[in-house]
Amino acid sequence: MRTLFSALRLTYAQKLALVAAIPLVLAVAAIAAIVGLQARDLAEREIQALETQLIEAKKRELHNYVTQARNGFYFIYGTAAPDDQAAKDQVAQILSAMIYGDEGFFFVYDYDGTNLVSPRQTEMINLNHMDLADSQGTPVVADLIEIARQGDGYLTHLWPKPSTGQEAEMITYVTSFPSWRWAVGTGVFIDDVLTSVAAARSEAEARVQRTFYYISGITLAALLLVFGSGMALNFRERRLADAKLKTLTQRVLDAQEEERGRVARELHDGISQILVGVRYALDSARRRFEKGSGDAETPLKQGIENLGTAISEVRRISRDLRPGALDDLGLGPALKALVEDFSVRTGTEVEFNTVVFRNRLDSESKIALYRIAQEALTNIERHADATKVSVDLRGHKRGATMRISDNGIGLDHTQRQRANGIGLRNMAERIEQLDGQFRILSSAAGIGGGTVIEVSVPLSHLLPPEPAQPDVEPTQTDKERARA
Repeated sequence: MRTLFSALRLTYAQKLALVAAIPLVLAVAAIAAIVGLQARDLAEREIQALETQLIEAKKRELHNYVTQARNGFYFIYGTAAPDDQAAKDQVAQILSAMIYGDEGFFFVYDYDGTNLVSPRQTEMINLNHMDLADSQGTPVVADLIEIARQGDGYLTHLWPKPSTGQEAEMITYVTSFPSWRWAVGTGVFIDDVLTSVAAARSEAEARVQRTFYYISGITLAALLLVFGSGMALNFRERRLADAKLKTLTQRVLDAQEEERGRVARELHDGISQILVGVRYALDSARRRFEKGSGDAETPLKQGIENLGTAISEVRRISRDLRPGALDDLGLGPALKALVEDFSVRTGTEVEFNTVVFRNRLDSESKIALYRIAQEALTNIERHADATKVSVDLRGHKRGATMRISDNGIGLDHTQRQRANGIGLRNMAERIEQLDGQFRILSSAAGIGGGTVIEVSVPLSHLLPPEPAQPDVEPTQTDKERARA
């Protein structure tokens, strides 16, 4: 069973193809059902119209037969008295001779139900058939006499065929000779009509079946096309995804190596040299103590100053890697510390504006915006030749926006300088991970209009306000952390 489930487990591409195919199959099935219903309904209406036309033609044929027969002996019936037996016999003889086709004949019943004329079924003559009914229970003779009493009309019933003796459906037209109390008529079997109707219905059903086959074939072709296109697209997208993943992996490794190299340079060029100076100062003070010289205070003071500088450098590197203020105080204070350090280090005038966020941004957004600001300031320091920088951070009803602008030489020149870097791409990808927006506005190289970097995160990355807390005096640890 587990093997069966494993075999039925679908890949991502197969799931996509299935998701694309199911609506198509359902739509085609619905279309096929509607087409089938409409085709059957239309065919049934056409068949019923055909059946009606054929039966009406049979009825007109029967009416014509009776009218012609009546015209043939009307000169006898019209002048005969109601009890003129000789005239009755003469007319009966004429009707007995009027047979047509393989099954056609005329019949005569008196109003009491006695058969007077039946040339193809002579065994019925002079017998009363008022109670005669067909296999469906229709009282044939009684209904014919009732129709004749009312004038004339048609009756559809079953009757034994003279040629086979088997019942078949028949349409009979009967009229009345009221003075003689006769019901005179003739009938025609409509099995040929029923055969034609059945053949038409069978042909219509075959057309519907062929339509279903055509629709099924088109559906199969469409499914194969969708499946093939999906597989081709999935294969192409997978190749592109693999290439992008490979590029991204390489960029991540390059970023790691670049960050490691930066930290290593700062440790070697900064802290390492400072610590070497501290060691020389302490060693000098030790030698002076050993010699009994009283001038050991100067190297000790220098060593303490150098050690303080080293501690500051360690704190700066730690802050660059992961500023504690970002988690403790929020994005605003962390950015303020970042731009102040940038201004002190580079001598660039920096204007920082923010709205109090109360640490409401989620962790991912805070880190992303801080790193983008860090990368942007690094670019400005290295490539923009700017004298003034502005950093603006504020929240609004759609989320939060950070805007960093400078009056440097423009981004085109910066891009040429950083062709092998990943700073701008990192900025864009960081903000894309948050479903935010990343925009760069820059003048042409060398014009001096500066560059504006604007990033926005949606409202979904702002945390709900925390409930108000009672005022509590900050602890000594909090004060020391704030000073740090």
